Amino acid sequence: MRIELLEDFYMCGFVGAFDLNSGSKPIAEGLKEELRAQVLEMSKKIRHRGPDWSGVYTGDNAILSHERLSIVDPLSGKQPLVSDDGKIILAANGEIYNHKEIRKEFEGKYNFQTGSDCEAIIPLYKQYRTSGDFTQMIEKLSGIFAFALYDSENDVYLISRDEIGVIPLYQGWDKAGRYYVASELKALEGECQTIEEFPNGHYFYSKDQKPVRWYKRDWESFDSVKNNPRATDDKGEVINPGVIEKVRNGLENAVKQQLMSDVPYGVLLSGGLDSSIIAAITQKFSKKRIESDSKEAAWWPQLHSFAVGLEGSPDLVAAQKAADYIGTVHHEVHFTIQEALDALPDVIYHIETYDITTVRASTPMYLLARVIKSMGIKMVLSGEGSDELFGGYLYFHKAPDAKEFHEELVRKMSKLHLYDCLRANKSLMAWGVEGRVPFLDKEFIDTAMSLNPSDKMNIRLSDGKQRMEKWILRKAFEDMLPEEICWRQKEQFSDGVGYNWIDTLKKMTEEKVSDAEFARRENRFPVNPPKTKEEYYYREIYSRLFPSDSAAKVVPHEAGVACSTAKALEWDAAWKNMDEPSGRAIAGVHDKAY
Repeated sequence: MRIELLEDFYMCGFVGAFDLNSGSKPIAEGLKEELRAQVLEMSKKIRHRGPDWSGVYTGDNAILSHERLSIVDPLSGKQPLVSDDGKIILAANGEIYNHKEIRKEFEGKYNFQTGSDCEAIIPLYKQYRTSGDFTQMIEKLSGIFAFALYDSENDVYLISRDEIGVIPLYQGWDKAGRYYVASELKALEGECQTIEEFPNGHYFYSKDQKPVRWYKRDWESFDSVKNNPRATDDKGEVINPGVIEKVRNGLENAVKQQLMSDVPYGVLLSGGLDSSIIAAITQKFSKKRIESDSKEAAWWPQLHSFAVGLEGSPDLVAAQKAADYIGTVHHEVHFTIQEALDALPDVIYHIETYDITTVRASTPMYLLARVIKSMGIKMVLSGEGSDELFGGYLYFHKAPDAKEFHEELVRKMSKLHLYDCLRANKSLMAWGVEGRVPFLDKEFIDTAMSLNPSDKMNIRLSDGKQRMEKWILRKAFEDMLPEEICWRQKEQFSDGVGYNWIDTLKKMTEEKVSDAEFARRENRFPVNPPKTKEEYYYREIYSRLFPSDSAAKVVPHEAGVACSTAKALEWDAAWKNMDEPSGRAIAGVHDKAY
């Protein structure tokens, strides 16, 4: 059986061919040239993700093609990376934030060839390949990543993806049974008969021929967290400030670690709680260069922040207040409804989904990313993941008890790669801008998800009012933000850029899709039939770009309200027949509920 692999990450591409039944039998020269040409063509489809350099490695049993976005070590960190003995080839996508600690561990044992953070993966692999304990190996990595490593000496390969799936990765099989992996679906469409997501938090080792889940945590069970120390009592009075301090210290450490960069960076600042906290912490550390342990002045000492919205939108007003208080050099980007509508086909091409929430929110982010790149910024930090860690979505107000609250958080965390992470990564990378997400730092996730769920719930206080969502996070950083920003109600990004954006999409798609077309939706789209005319409209665009049924199945298709999972619809009888992702759907909670 011959297996051929293709890996196209946003910072790299990987292609390999292996005959696992006959040892290290080299690929026939004719096939090798054919595969190499194919890989180069597929790499071109994702060059927007890595516009700085292209690299190709061709060996007897592997071909690796790499498209690079240079953030760390722009001069010597070109990929594919090759080990000091020339036998291991690595195509890695993302950032390994603790690479300096790993380098110290291998001083005198491995001769690093570059300053690339990703090269730290190679000596770790060499250490663990004999035992085959790749779970322990990958747990040592702190960062966001997807990588493909080829061991030419043993003719094996190892593929893995980060715990949450911040970095996208797909896998597919062609009509000859060949197996491929790629960071964007578009690289596989037309080549593969079947396409799936490569599961986050897993690795695949060719010698074992099965995916293995390397990321497991005790906090996935409610029983493991229900008796953890609480910050507050049942009336909301603080009884243990150390819990709140732990949240603050953990997030500050995560942001500081993620500031490593040899190129200009900025922050996304919507004016909501999460992005404002990240911006404030970043500003705290922005004057010194993190790479030199804060002994050297920063190369770019002024922190730039970016907000996007329709003229007069809620986010723009709040973002300016936050920026003035924090002291960033702030940039307000306006878009018009028509500009956003015109961009929809391009947005759907880049984000590779027809999910309503994701399309709504990705469009303004896509427009913003283009402006950010035009100013020479290549990396931004954002507040993604906070709502999943702390129960920030407004529907969490209806959680019946701590157990349901926590289990919904676990469900939301398991689906982040399908929605918010996908949107943030692909909308930004459409223009070659890397997004970093400190809330989803592996260590901070453990801190936040191990909190007693009762501290996160929107309990009734002694004055009869319901505590605001993400109270513990707000309390941890209330001294770093203006009061009106720290205690601003949750506003989903697609709402905050201007309510007229969503209202126009609903109206426009209602007019564009006829009743007759919608009535025949199950015939037109037998795979995941659209539930609304808005989804039908996006699906039409998507099907033109990605026509296979397999591509359609990759997109998540789940009912919900205000970004809930389907399970949470059981919390309120009024939600039973509702399928609306906007936060304004939560009557009695959102100030401007429908």
